[in-house]
Amino acid sequence: MAKDSKPSWKKEHPSTFLSNSVLKADRSVKQAMSHPEEMAVEHAFNSISRAENALSNAEQLDEHMDTVQQNKKQLDVMKRQLDEVQEIVEEE
Repeated sequence: MAKDSKPSWKKEHPSTFLSNSVLKADRSVKQAMSHPEEMAVEHAFNSISRAENALSNAEQLDEHMDTVQQNKKQLDVMKRQLDEVQEIVEEE
């Protein structure tokens, strides 16, 4: 059976993909904060990285810029929180 050739919903709706990515990153950061272990921190860093890529795509396409800016601020907060958790993990 041939694969559907329609574009991915991620490309059709980059602001939705961004919001979903930020939510996943937020959950990962909260997990790392509650269980400061190297694996949880690494997973959170990866989630934030994916969310930043989604942010970049949404910015390039001028998608709902008010939502994009809100997500960008949320990502900045998460990165600071994760940096604090990283310091705790490194001290152990």
